Amino acid sequence: MPASYNGLPVPANGAKIGYSNGTYDVPTNPIIPFIEGDGTGRDIWKASVRVFDAAVEKAYGGKRRVAWYEVFAGEKAMAKFNNWLPDDTISALREFRVSIKGPLTTPVGGGIRSLNVALRQILDLYACIRPVKYYHGTPSPVKHPERMNIVIYRENTEDVYAGIEWEEGTPEVARLIEFLNKDMLKGGPKQIRLDSGIGIKPISITGTKRLVRMAIQFALANGKKTVTLVHKGNIQKFTEGAFRKWGYELATEEFRDKVVTERESWILDNKDRNPALTIEQNAHLVEPGLEFATEDFRQDVYREVKTCLDAIYSTHGNGAWKKNLMVNDRIADSIFQQVVTRANEYQVLATPNLNGDYISDACAAQVGGLGIAPGANVGDGYACFEATHGTAPKYADKDVINPGSLILSGVMMFRFLGWNEAADLIDSSLEQTIEQKKVTYDFERLMEGATKVKTSEFATHMIENMGAAVLTAV
Repeated sequence: MPASYNGLPVPANGAKIGYSNGTYDVPTNPIIPFIEGDGTGRDIWKASVRVFDAAVEKAYGGKRRVAWYEVFAGEKAMAKFNNWLPDDTISALREFRVSIKGPLTTPVGGGIRSLNVALRQILDLYACIRPVKYYHGTPSPVKHPERMNIVIYRENTEDVYAGIEWEEGTPEVARLIEFLNKDMLKGGPKQIRLDSGIGIKPISITGTKRLVRMAIQFALANGKKTVTLVHKGNIQKFTEGAFRKWGYELATEEFRDKVVTERESWILDNKDRNPALTIEQNAHLVEPGLEFATEDFRQDVYREVKTCLDAIYSTHGNGAWKKNLMVNDRIADSIFQQVVTRANEYQVLATPNLNGDYISDACAAQVGGLGIAPGANVGDGYACFEATHGTAPKYADKDVINPGSLILSGVMMFRFLGWNEAADLIDSSLEQTIEQKKVTYDFERLMEGATKVKTSEFATHMIENMGAAVLTAV
């Protein structure tokens, strides 16, 4: 291990987090790199690290501590090293495996499109994890925000993140359109307009299955009842539809004894209710209107019912399936209204990149917005926890911004490390502080009788609500 990165010595009082065979080995004094972030990142990091250290001290009485190690990206890196994302920063993130970061600006004028996306792709942090739940007292635009308690697993490396685009009017897009219209579409009635821009979005078996695997593993480990595959497969059958198909394949191939799909549950329940039911009768209950379908389609459904009963009725029948994790799917546009009208019916969502981007922000809006929305980017052996909002430069260095997003990302990080006692302290003290109506301006203006506090003061109130001494930043 190098003695320093970006010219800063590695903390002598810390140790590396290890990783072997899918398991992290967390010492009592892990070195955790942090990226302060641009704009308001400076304010929220100063507040958040005080909360983190206070919780660890309160939970473990000095037997555990974090050795924080600053690494650089964004404007601070550009000012110091004339590089938005120095190689040493990437090396440190790899070396120490688990990190946390504030918001980063997107460079203007070419180069890296997004530093956040670059970090995810370089480290192959393929799962963007966004838990969304309601903290009592938080102002909300919906009547029953308490129904929202969803964890979103969003694929993080492909779809539009790996998209390739050609601009309208360029020679390149003209050649591509000509190839598509004449060769791939063979001059048929479906043609691309000549004045189009073109974008390609790849979705792979590999990317889909490892994302869905992580979502199912989380659901099983945390006693969740459902994992929902979100897609637009009714239109994009070989990308979004394939995400659905491959997700079900992964679930039934790797977790057969622990899961049941929604359609399987219908078939099994029909048989449970009426053991004398024939294959054909069962199929007609699963597919209403089947009598009007083509013969080939009917035979496909008959085979589906028979295959299900032959394969899993002995293990999943007689009501046993009700104890299993349900894997179902929903069309992307449908899930938007369902997370408003019946959010309590969903627990874990697994989505391609773009769908997850929309849905995670839409869900967060119901429980306080991005100011209190945590996030993590996780791969195999590496994890980076982050504030999910932007840099808001006009509020930078004014000590006014809500630090909740980064603080709750720290909760996720501590749970990831297995430090649940510290995570619980932070979680409960944040809710208690909001219930006391001691909140930053974004919440204060929406809450009757609230006291507006600074970013730093919010952290102080949180620490006091832990029963911990007020600590200064390290």
